[in-house]
Amino acid sequence: MKLFLDANVLVSVLTKEYPSFLYTSRILSLADNKRYHLVTTSVCLAIAFYFAEKQHGHTLAKSKVHLLLEHIDIADCGKKEAMLAIENKKIHDFEDGLQYYAAINAKCKCIITSDIDDFYFSDIEILDPERFFRKYMTAGKG
Repeated sequence: MKLFLDANVLVSVLTKEYPSFLYTSRILSLADNKRYHLVTTSVCLAIAFYFAEKQHGHTLAKSKVHLLLEHIDIADCGKKEAMLAIENKKIHDFEDGLQYYAAINAKCKCIITSDIDDFYFSDIEILDPERFFRKYMTAGKG
C-alpha cells in the first residue's frame, strides 16, 4: 500500500512533536515493512526541514532529512501537479492541491495528515496519524 506523508507528519517526526509523534514515528517505521511504500514530496521535505532547523539547528536538521530520504520516496511535484491544483476550483489551498496531485500521480492509496479537513476535495482516503494507526496497524493488521 502506497502512503503519502504530508508535511505535518514529517514535522512531527523530525521535531518529536507530542502527542502526534507517538503515531507518526510508528507510521514512519513502516518504511521497513514490504507491505507499505512511503511517499512524500520535496515541498513537504522543505517544510519539515524548516521546522527541524528552527528546533535543532542546520546540521542536525540536514542529517534528519537525509535519514528520511533513505527510507521514503519522493513523488513528482512539478508543472503537471501545479496545473491540476490551480485549475481545480474545489481546491482553495494551493500547497494542499500540490500534495494531493503528487499523491494521486504516485498512485498512493492514502494521504496521512494531521489536517484531514484540508483535503475535503479528495477522492482517496485521508487519515490522521492516529486513525491510520488504529485502522491499519493494530490487531495484527500492520
